[in-house]
Amino acid sequence: MWYTILGIIVFLILISLRQVNQYERGVMFTMGRYTGMKNPGWRIVWPIFQSMKKVDIRVKAVDVPDQEAITKDNISVRVNAVIYYKIADAARAVIEVENFYYAVSQLAQTTMRNAVGEVDLDQLLSNRDEVSKRIQMVVDAATDPWGIKVDSVELKDINLPEDMKRTIAKQAEAERERRAVIIKAEGEVVAAENMAKAANILAGSQGALHLRTLQTINDVSSDQSNTLVFAIPLEVLRAFEGIRKQI
Repeated sequence: MWYTILGIIVFLILISLRQVNQYERGVMFTMGRYTGMKNPGWRIVWPIFQSMKKVDIRVKAVDVPDQEAITKDNISVRVNAVIYYKIADAARAVIEVENFYYAVSQLAQTTMRNAVGEVDLDQLLSNRDEVSKRIQMVVDAATDPWGIKVDSVELKDINLPEDMKRTIAKQAEAERERRAVIIKAEGEVVAAENMAKAANILAGSQGALHLRTLQTINDVSSDQSNTLVFAIPLEVLRAFEGIRKQI
């Protein structure tokens, strides 16, 4: 008889053993009431009277599907994102929300649409990190009562309508042309200033223009195929004019 009782006790203990892995926490309920948290290891859960819900506390990545949103300047875009979160309080994640995985996904979708609607298209494209940070703060604050900590949110893709893509391409091309015209005009101004300085230096130095002319003739004459038209320097003409006056 004692062997039978001992065998029954051993059997009850064996069927009551539950293993909690290192990356899990066990939320314990006794007769329907929360009675504590179970850490990793082998734990006894008495059948009928007790139950245990194991919760994975590792960081989870939730892919937020494409969402149709309208920016502040009334541009329709499709955006998707990925949200990284983990369970900070396993008991609240089980007790306060029915399905925290589904709840976080739905909350992220709604928050992402609202965040996109608060910014212009230019801000959305150029300040993607700021929009992601705003989504992360809102979702983290909303899921805090559920015992969930949101680590980060990353916007992955921002898809624009085809006509808007063409408009942006034309705008970028016009901007590049505008910059090219400005750079060319600035170069011409610098070149004109340098030419004016050179002209002043040549005009102020006796014989400088003649020497410059001879140097130019020497450079051009190096190629026999060139046709050389010799220009008489002004200094020579002035010299002849001075001789004429003396006569």
